[in-house]
Amino acid sequence: MEAFLISTGVVALGEMGDKTQLLAMLLAARFKRPLPIVLGILVATLFNHAAAGAVGGWVASLLGPDVLRWVIGVSFIAMAGWMLIPDKIDEDEDTANGHGVFVTTVIAFFLAEMGDKTQIATVALAARYHDLVAVVAGTTCGMLIADVPAVFVGDRLAKAVSMKLVHGIAAAIFAALGVLTLFNVGKLF
Repeated sequence: MEAFLISTGVVALGEMGDKTQLLAMLLAARFKRPLPIVLGILVATLFNHAAAGAVGGWVASLLGPDVLRWVIGVSFIAMAGWMLIPDKIDEDEDTANGHGVFVTTVIAFFLAEMGDKTQIATVALAARYHDLVAVVAGTTCGMLIADVPAVFVGDRLAKAVSMKLVHGIAAAIFAALGVLTLFNVGKLF
């Protein structure tokens, strides 16, 4: 349960103001069909984060516990710094590729998540918790928590919530997780 809850919270906060959340708003404004967009986000995230989680599990099996602790701790601290850099999306980017709304969303989200903060966080979380199902379920849930409201109330949500504050809170959480991991609080490894 801890892996699921931590993964959900980390990704939900990390996704606020992220390029994929901006993409969700863009797709909603362009297609005005929220259900296929939400389902596309779900499918793309499951595939992307399952692959990222598998990589995290593989990395964990290659490294010893001490090296893994340092890699994960430093990764979380780097994520904290990265959270302070706001994402932008190129609105001129063609999001309609001749496919339906669902397929367009799956392709756009899958590609946008490649190398993204939340994908890298998924790798680190899977390496840390060794529970692929709980981590992928949590990170996917976190993505949906952040992106589904963006699909339905995009512009109003962006104006009502200070992204700078959300990014600051998320950065503090990533930094705290990194420091706790480096100091092996609770003998996590």
